[in-house]
Amino acid sequence: MNKIQSLKIRRMEVSDIAPLANIEKQCFSRPWSAREFGHLIEKTDAYYLIAEVTDDHGARKVVGTAGMRIVCGEGDIDNVAVLPEFRNQGIASALIEGLLNAGREKGIEEFTLEVRVSNASAIRVYEKAGFVSEGIRPGFYEDPKEDANIMWIRKKDPAN
Repeated sequence: MNKIQSLKIRRMEVSDIAPLANIEKQCFSRPWSAREFGHLIEKTDAYYLIAEVTDDHGARKVVGTAGMRIVCGEGDIDNVAVLPEFRNQGIASALIEGLLNAGREKGIEEFTLEVRVSNASAIRVYEKAGFVSEGIRPGFYEDPKEDANIMWIRKKDPAN
């Protein structure tokens, strides 16, 4: 694990596309391509963040990403990824918090995501952020085939 000196969460830029494609290759069995990330920058319903760290020598490196699409007034979070050597340092939590804050600024009150049922560490991160499991989507993932845990943050009922 690499120790980080500083962490910056910011909006994805064109210059981040190649590093993000590399992160995808290291984190997912079916990674998104640089071209797919490039299309997201142009979309008004997409909000993607990157995590950038600075090491002891002042070098900056993109080490994570998380995205959200706004669908029917809800925030659909996808592609949360942190390079393996930078995990367990709060980067994924910071990315999720950034997405939730950005969504709330846009008036979004409900957020959803899918996560592999076997990904206990990611599920803990999402639960810490306030997500609750609401069901299973059978066979959602490929390579390997696996069910998805569907998680939500729902609008609070003012009557309760």
